[in-house]
Amino acid sequence: MGTSITTLALIHGVPVVLVETDPEKRAGARARVERELRTAQLLGARPDLPQGELLIRSSAAECRGADVVIEAITEEPGLKVKALTEVGAVVGADTALVTNTSSIPVDELAQQLPHPENLLGVHFMNPSYLIRTVEVIRGSRTGERALASVERLLAALDRRGVRVGDGPGFVTSRVLHRMINDAARVVQEGRATAEDVDTLMQDCLGHRTGPLRTADLIGIDNLVDSLEVLYERTGDDGCRPCELLRRKVADGELGRKSGRGFYTYAVGL
Repeated sequence: MGTSITTLALIHGVPVVLVETDPEKRAGARARVERELRTAQLLGARPDLPQGELLIRSSAAECRGADVVIEAITEEPGLKVKALTEVGAVVGADTALVTNTSSIPVDELAQQLPHPENLLGVHFMNPSYLIRTVEVIRGSRTGERALASVERLLAALDRRGVRVGDGPGFVTSRVLHRMINDAARVVQEGRATAEDVDTLMQDCLGHRTGPLRTADLIGIDNLVDSLEVLYERTGDDGCRPCELLRRKVADGELGRKSGRGFYTYAVGL
């Protein structure tokens, strides 16, 4: 998601400092962004604007001076709090902190930060340069200044923000992830192939890509992490990740990013 959001900002002329602490991932970050930029161009999603400047750095200290910082790491609350705390110590009190979490309540993260008023959630969908609508989640402590900063950013990115209430999974993940889990269960039980499930959901119910192609796009490991968060916080057994999803993660079949999930892909596409 960090690459996708970076691409969205760059094509709208917004400069980005991309922080990646993993040396191997950092070394390949520019190539990943360039690939996404080409894809955005091919899909007609790139406006006729000068491209924003991209800096790739290894430390949160490089975020000093930013208007908005977007956290887009794995769905692990402790890691998110650590990253947001580090960034918050570097940027000023005027900088909005955004979590792109798909499932963890904003208040759960905010209550562990020194300045909870600076945090809110913006759930960008993947790929964010194609999907023009985002969820905006204002926590109970989110301040007006942070909200205003994020609204200015979304306007610059030509994105429509829909405000929703805080809570596990917000709206999209609460509905979609459970549906994907059920779709995977149908395949697990041998009642239909992944292709058949997606075809029925596309042609009969109007789902644009089908739930299992969507799972491959999200990343099956990310999906399982989000389902775990939803199950732990809601007690809804429908959110307990099914065995097929867990098995795919164990086998490294993570979706598009690994070349294989419910479908097979050329790696990197």
